[in-house]
Amino acid sequence: MSVVPFEVAAAGPVGPVPARRGSRLALPVALGLLALPLITAAHHSRPAPYGDHITVHARVDDGAAAPGLRSTGRAVEAYDPATGRPRWTYSREGARPLTVLPAPGHAIALWSDGLVTDTARADGSAVRWHRAIPGSAPWLRSPAARGAAGVLQPLDPRGRMLAVVTPHRIAAYRSADGDLRWVLPARPGCAFEPARSVRHGSALMIAQPCGDAATPWTSQLIAVDDLGRIVPRRTPLGNELPGGAPDGVPTRAENEFAPPR
Repeated sequence: MSVVPFEVAAAGPVGPVPARRGSRLALPVALGLLALPLITAAHHSRPAPYGDHITVHARVDDGAAAPGLRSTGRAVEAYDPATGRPRWTYSREGARPLTVLPAPGHAIALWSDGLVTDTARADGSAVRWHRAIPGSAPWLRSPAARGAAGVLQPLDPRGRMLAVVTPHRIAAYRSADGDLRWVLPARPGCAFEPARSVRHGSALMIAQPCGDAATPWTSQLIAVDDLGRIVPRRTPLGNELPGGAPDGVPTRAENEFAPPR
């Protein structure tokens, strides 16, 4: 006798159950759809690394001439050499470009916060690397920097190696990936002057004046190339990309070299 009422009571809600389950499923789906624009907006509003902002103004066809480069107050601008129209602009939040160095395939810039960047020159499709120059920002803001004259120096005709010259050190980077290849510190009591530099063949000669009048003039002028300081009997480290160096290239260096990554 007691079984029948239990079955009737249990049978009552059988019909509406599917609808209730459907409602439970529909609610999370609807909430997910409503949240999707918010998630997308949050993704796009994330700050770019290093405050980078690149704007491409014109599509570049294959085989087009390399663009010219110039700084326009707050940005680096690549422009068509025939028309002068901008192809792309690159800016960084809180910094301005001090100098721009054109190289085959590369647009290398030094910024007021002491950062060096390399952008794909042809189309501005990417900033390949960023490198901070330690302790350089206060000096770059001072009159002694002379507007960053001579700070960025190519070390070979094809622009494969870049020297960044500051009073305390010369640092050399491989343009392809920004890898630090060697560092040459200034002699104690002396300082490099990037604006006082001259080329002689493949050598870059940089003034290194010293406070001590007894220091010979030969120590107040440094010659470097893509392999480091030019001195007799040096055995420099090769600068090729990993896997690209020929067999038998010596790896011992007279200067303070960074290991390849």
